[in-house]
Amino acid sequence: MTKVGLFVRLQAKPGKEEELAAFLMQGLELAKQETTTPVWFAFRLGGGSFAIFDAFADETGRQAHLNGPIAKALMEHAPDLLAEPPAIDQLDVMGVKLP
Repeated sequence: MTKVGLFVRLQAKPGKEEELAAFLMQGLELAKQETTTPVWFAFRLGGGSFAIFDAFADETGRQAHLNGPIAKALMEHAPDLLAEPPAIDQLDVMGVKLP
């Protein structure tokens, strides 16, 4: 059962919007390899605003993700792609409907 999650807001630097979009598409491939990340979405909110939502069965899975390759890559590329540091909210999942 999915119990916890993350919502990460990202603001691209002007002119870096498409690079950030491409970076997020690469993140999907990494997310597919994480066995403790059953739910992962990346989306564009409009203009240069993007977000990631992912969810996990428990805190152990969430921490594994926060210490995993996607988070490391994001922090490595943040100075070049992002106008400000990522805003990371930890959340409790109250309900889920997945296929």
